[in-house]
Amino acid sequence: MCGIAGFIDFESQTAPTTLASMTAVLSHRGPDGFGTDSFTTSTCQIGLGQRRLAIIDVSENGKQPMHFQHLSIVFNGEIYNFRELKNELIQLQHQFVTHSDTEVLLHAYWQWGQEAFKKCIGMFAIVIYDQKKQELIGVRDRAGVKPFYYYWHNNLFLFGSELKAILQHPNFKKEINTDAVAAFLQFGNVPGSHCIYKHCFKLLPASILKVSLAQKQLQTEVYWNVYDAYNAPKLTLSFNEALQQTETLLESAFNYRLVADVPLGVFLSGGYDSAAVTSLLQKNRSEKLKTFTIAIPDSGLNEAPYAKAVATHLNTDHHELTCTTQEAIDLISYLPFYYDEPFADSSAIPTLLVSKMARQYVTVALSADGGDEVFAGYNRYDYMMRFGKLLKTIPPFMRASAASLLKAVPANRIPVLKHRYNFHNRYEKLKGLLNDASSENLMLSLTQQYTAEALQQLMNVPFNAMPNAYSSKALKTDYYSDLAYLMAIDYQTYLPDDILQKVDRASMAFSLEAREPFLDHRIIEWAAQLPDAFKYYKGEKKYILKTLVHQYIPKALMDRPKMGFAIPIDKWLCGPLKNYVLHYLNEKALNHHGFFNTAEVIYMRDAFLNGKRELAQKIWYLLMFQMWFNQWIEKLET
Repeated sequence: MCGIAGFIDFESQTAPTTLASMTAVLSHRGPDGFGTDSFTTSTCQIGLGQRRLAIIDVSENGKQPMHFQHLSIVFNGEIYNFRELKNELIQLQHQFVTHSDTEVLLHAYWQWGQEAFKKCIGMFAIVIYDQKKQELIGVRDRAGVKPFYYYWHNNLFLFGSELKAILQHPNFKKEINTDAVAAFLQFGNVPGSHCIYKHCFKLLPASILKVSLAQKQLQTEVYWNVYDAYNAPKLTLSFNEALQQTETLLESAFNYRLVADVPLGVFLSGGYDSAAVTSLLQKNRSEKLKTFTIAIPDSGLNEAPYAKAVATHLNTDHHELTCTTQEAIDLISYLPFYYDEPFADSSAIPTLLVSKMARQYVTVALSADGGDEVFAGYNRYDYMMRFGKLLKTIPPFMRASAASLLKAVPANRIPVLKHRYNFHNRYEKLKGLLNDASSENLMLSLTQQYTAEALQQLMNVPFNAMPNAYSSKALKTDYYSDLAYLMAIDYQTYLPDDILQKVDRASMAFSLEAREPFLDHRIIEWAAQLPDAFKYYKGEKKYILKTLVHQYIPKALMDRPKMGFAIPIDKWLCGPLKNYVLHYLNEKALNHHGFFNTAEVIYMRDAFLNGKRELAQKIWYLLMFQMWFNQWIEKLET
């Protein structure tokens, strides 16, 4: 695990100190060492840099950049099946001088080219410079666990694990992409391949980027697609057969994530996903797993009693950190630095706290993200299966008439209901759903914070809607179901854009490697082909996973409403964070950059502070943007 950065300068003007600066700013990702190498060709300068967090082969032999014949590599991540690949390469007469997965990657690419990446089980962002082909390639893992940013403008190509590395190059142009600002306000992150800066991009999961040094051209291609699994025929097997095979596959994936030469533990929330990881790993081990839980009792976020009960039942070495609200709030000022692109998932705060605590004991922690996307765990799947189908049964002319009626009557004129929490927001979304009851529109309605109509009122600069995966038609008609559509979309959007970004930055802030056992690609390929009823059965989400967990943990310990990692943003913004709201969302600060309709923001701010708590998330999104702008672009005048 580490941070990587580098450049291709076709003007050959980059100073030697620039590469050192690009890697130094990533020191939190890799405190155990660093390395840089530079190359000069007839067409350009090339720089490769890395900050190292030593996990496998912690000796100096694992140092990067690493070289083999005409290939050089910098690599962020882990290849969990590297030993099997190494044995396969030894049979092909390859010889190795280290015990690292990095060296295996180099030899694998030399032997098999791009096919090597399809053989890898792991999480990775890889850059390989091929001197013979005069080509640089970048590769990202299938789910998008590890980040990969790049910039291409004025004959300069830059890449990095975080944007802050790219920003260190003196020729980087800090031009804000207003389309991305609008997208952030909708989704709480800048989605897909897009970036907050012009000329800057994210390499999409399961993609390969090629830079031709001779032609000065970039091209990308996809080497894996989740729709290949969703578009395969459903498996014909009994539920018990599926249950047994699911357990076998999960055990394989989970055990692979234990490969490390440093101490390792598991994040345990008390929910089904983390309980599945912990129970399957602990069941055949005499050595106790280290498990970690965070609690902020006075905020309402307290899964600690449930996690402790699970840990006690499974007999793990359990560690529980209880924090005050103030300790959590103190971290908010650090959010813009570590999340160096606007990011509004407030659960980043407890994720930072549990990462900080775990790092005192271990260098690697297993996180249970992805279980919801793979086994149908989100509440929005419930809404779709229940209310989405109901909406579709209403004849279009009746829905259109109802929508017209709602449009003619503002929410604040509805007696009694107008005082209910979040009624105004739901009222507006209902109008949109009545006009369009498609799965795509329902998914957007459940996902977006600001609707397209609200954005038009809020934004003070021109913007265009960014292309995204919600409108994908890749799920074939023969294999379509509402549940499959939702899960496939979440796997490509919410998972990499929000969840994985959140966990990567929070864990790496404290030099902790977070591994994602549910995101072994073999699991989604299997689960996508299971009948929908094995995942969502008579209103029960994650049916097959819950059935599996109940074999190891009594149902009485697990059967409770899904809590998530939410914090009471509405209470904080009106209380201990009120000064933040007034400081960053005042007329002078908003006019400083002019992206937003100042009067609209002030109206929302005052309405929120005067009791309209349903506006909390909207205010939080605006606050996160303002704090990001203040950190990375220019100090706001207040």
